[in-house]
Amino acid sequence: MLVATGIFLSRVSGLARERALAHFLGTSFATEAFRAAMRIPNLLQNLLGEGVLSASFIPVYSRLLAEGRERDAGVVAGAIAGLLTALTGALVVAGVLFAEPITSVIAAGFTGARFDLTVTLVRIVTPGIGFLVLSAWCLGVLNSHRHFFLSYVAPVVLNAAQIAVLVGFGLTVFGEGLGDGPSEPAALAGLATALGWGTLAGGVLQFAVQLPKVLRVAPGVRPSLRTDLPGVRSTLRAFGPVVAGRGVVQLSAYVDTLLASFLVVGALAALGYAQIFYLLPISLFGMSVAAAELPELSSTTEEDRGALTARLDRGLARIAFFVAPTIAAYLVIGDLVVGALLQTGEFGRAATLQVWAILAGYSLGLLASTGSRLLQSALYAIGDAATPAKISTLRVTASAAVGVALMLQLDRVGISTAGVVLLDQLPAFAPLPAPLREAAGGPPRLGALGLALGAAIGAWLEYALLRRTVRRRIGRTRHGGGHLPRTAVAAGAAAIAGVVVRPLLAGLPVLVAGPLAAGLLGVVYLAVASRLRLPEASRLLEAVRRRR
Repeated sequence: MLVATGIFLSRVSGLARERALAHFLGTSFATEAFRAAMRIPNLLQNLLGEGVLSASFIPVYSRLLAEGRERDAGVVAGAIAGLLTALTGALVVAGVLFAEPITSVIAAGFTGARFDLTVTLVRIVTPGIGFLVLSAWCLGVLNSHRHFFLSYVAPVVLNAAQIAVLVGFGLTVFGEGLGDGPSEPAALAGLATALGWGTLAGGVLQFAVQLPKVLRVAPGVRPSLRTDLPGVRSTLRAFGPVVAGRGVVQLSAYVDTLLASFLVVGALAALGYAQIFYLLPISLFGMSVAAAELPELSSTTEEDRGALTARLDRGLARIAFFVAPTIAAYLVIGDLVVGALLQTGEFGRAATLQVWAILAGYSLGLLASTGSRLLQSALYAIGDAATPAKISTLRVTASAAVGVALMLQLDRVGISTAGVVLLDQLPAFAPLPAPLREAAGGPPRLGALGLALGAAIGAWLEYALLRRTVRRRIGRTRHGGGHLPRTAVAAGAAAIAGVVVRPLLAGLPVLVAGPLAAGLLGVVYLAVASRLRLPEASRLLEAVRRRR
């Protein structure tokens, strides 16, 4: 609950940042440049940060603490901090110096102003992302000491810095002229550059707010570059396979960025907005359960298979309970949800429909993506970091193959308030010509939906392979912890309620209609889940009664 609360506050502030970004930059070339620029240095954060440290460092550090060896744990944590700082520093310098050739690889479809702005932003934000890697080390220490809240709420300061820059500079640059037509490219580029500097400042602050707490709970931590300690060697041995696994996941993200750069302007920006909504339940429910369970799973011996499978079933049931209504909402009232949060200023109704279509594609794989996080943690806990990496490779391959085939077709399809329209001949076997891709105007296109559908298929492949591995190594787990049929019935009832209520909300502003529709859908889901005696529904209602 502490992890989920911290992540929830972090994600709410992230949604506020996305609303500010949509208001001032919409789906313009500046938004796409910022998205691509953040994707490139995020390699540092995702390869060396939270996921890798959780899988390689937390199990070792937690075991030392459980054995009462606090001094040894502090020495190991200090060595990991020193080695991580040295490696991250070298990669940050390389990212700044080689920003242009890196951009030409990651966003090969970018030309002109989009490319130049992306290179500038990469050089600005990369050092800030380096501090986020050190922030992830803080998370590893605090989680091992069972302090879950601070590290997961710390990103609020990063989002706050970005929001402050967007609002402060945005009002200065644009004044009251938003939404009256295409904004000047120079103004858009200037605001995106200011946002890059805000990101750098926010990364420093996110690390700074956690460091004092780390030093209080682990006073024995002293940074070093020692690699001769058993705990350090164990961490480094696990580090390689986990980095390989995370590298494959990041390869998937880069492949999406590369492919989306060959779509019509606006596709990469819309893909980024859809991913914010898609990653919200993954973070809140998949990552929070996986993060909370990892120290406990690591403390349970592999021989006690009954305890491990029982924890996994409880975790899978909890994840499915919260993710199922999210899928229903995204599919049925996704435009109201997206519109309520993003439809403002430069972000109009057509952009809302484009993001909704992409989000619906992602939603088809949401249950698999969230469940996979917990199954990966189970394998990390028993020391198997290599298998998730291999499975991730297969997922990326399947996602890319399906995504390429579909995106080329769907980039010839536009969407607007009048409906879906075919804009070019099908079938297609190559991207649209560069001048047509860079040209502004016309209805938004659905090329990015193809990438989302490919990701959904890949997510289910990964989940199936992870579940089979867990069954072989630990024991049999049940879909949704054994409660999936009843969970699906409750989610179906909520979806029907969403369909029924849509016409009744048609005349209301989207900022009002979205929360009303989401609230009704949630109430119906919880009521039906309670009648079906789903354990998570009973626990949730009991918690509410105790609070009252």
